[in-house]
Amino acid sequence: MSEILFHYYRVNPTTWFYLASLLSIAVFFKFNRAMSIRNVDLAGLILFAPGLLAVEYGGFKANIEAQQLGYVWLFVVTGLFIVRMLCDSLMVRRPMLEPNLNSGGLIFLGISLLVFLLANVLTTRPERDDLAAATTAAKLETGDAEVDVDQLARTGPGYPLLFLLPHISTQRVFSSDSASAMGSDTNEPLPRVVHETTARVMAIISQLLIVSGILFVGWRHFENIKLGIAAAVLYLLLPYTAMMTGRVDHALPGALIVWAIGAYRRPVIAGGLIGLAIGIIYYPVFLLPLWCSFYWERGVRRFATGVSAALLALVVALWCTSPTIGIFAGQLRQMFGWIFPSSVSLEGFWALPSYDPVFRLPVLAGFLVMMATMAIWPSPKHLGTLMSCSAAILLGSQFWKSHNGGLFLAWFLPILLLVVFRPNLENRVALRALDTDWFIRRRKQKDSLNNT
Repeated sequence: MSEILFHYYRVNPTTWFYLASLLSIAVFFKFNRAMSIRNVDLAGLILFAPGLLAVEYGGFKANIEAQQLGYVWLFVVTGLFIVRMLCDSLMVRRPMLEPNLNSGGLIFLGISLLVFLLANVLTTRPERDDLAAATTAAKLETGDAEVDVDQLARTGPGYPLLFLLPHISTQRVFSSDSASAMGSDTNEPLPRVVHETTARVMAIISQLLIVSGILFVGWRHFENIKLGIAAAVLYLLLPYTAMMTGRVDHALPGALIVWAIGAYRRPVIAGGLIGLAIGIIYYPVFLLPLWCSFYWERGVRRFATGVSAALLALVVALWCTSPTIGIFAGQLRQMFGWIFPSSVSLEGFWALPSYDPVFRLPVLAGFLVMMATMAIWPSPKHLGTLMSCSAAILLGSQFWKSHNGGLFLAWFLPILLLVVFRPNLENRVALRALDTDWFIRRRKQKDSLNNT
């Protein structure tokens, strides 16, 4: 950006936290209703940033106390939002609280933020620690290391080809000295150049899909495009978005899930998007009971067909790109997370010496109980409960995720923002919003012809 804008310097994440928080308050805080739930939600969204900054500071400075404080901070805020999502269906009165800025100003602010964020993705070079996971995955991919449960234990469950992409940290509190050296290296191997380019393109597309998905839900399902614009602008303003703009493993699952919400009236498409999210990062598999419960009265077969077709397509793609049967078996195992929770290699909160990893197992059990409960209650579910319960499940998965759980905010952040801004959606139930299955319509037509 310095080549385009004279003496432009990228804003430090800590500075951006102060500036973006003040701007978010100025645009979205309801000063005439200080005790409204909208203001509480806004404060909670802003409070994610101090935890992220503390985790990065502790990781760079090898300060375990700061890192521990950051993870605890994130888990506390995440837990409060789980309670908020579980109580969302009980909030019958949802007054229209529009932003303090008109639609034209919001559109200009959103486009400006999006341009700068995507420009950071294009101009940022991955640092040495950003390439660590991709290097390990590449060795496992080519057979330099044992391709078995060890692959899953090191990198976590998910689509193996996704782990080949480097992380692009667009904003960092500290930058290592190796960044400039890597930026001046013009003799990089071709696979690394391809992987970096692919990561940039996929990150940009994912962020565009998230923003457009939020706008689509606001226009199509909320029947108020201004609510969609407000949610999209707030997403772009949050410090997390500026820090993790280039992380494909963060943004891509969130984009697929928010568009699944947008396509809920087309169960096959929604199921296909959820299936892609499951195959890419595994953890959305816990959304299946909830979504099947939503479609149970109508559309569950179409939804299951979409999920199965998407997973089958990903498996076929793995088969076509795997050089040997052994590598394919290891990649398939990684994609579906076939490993005992006690066998996985831990990173992040559960790897800190202050906590015994055995306590992760009862947290996982509690999460499964919450997931099963939301599949049963409330019934029937409307679009509002589908969004809030989906956000609660994705929030809950952060507590027991073995690899840096608590940092993957983009998985749930777009849906959470839609819940914050949503109107009443009690009439958006599957039985009313969806057409009957094709073979049921066909059978009714045959019965009517036979009766005549």
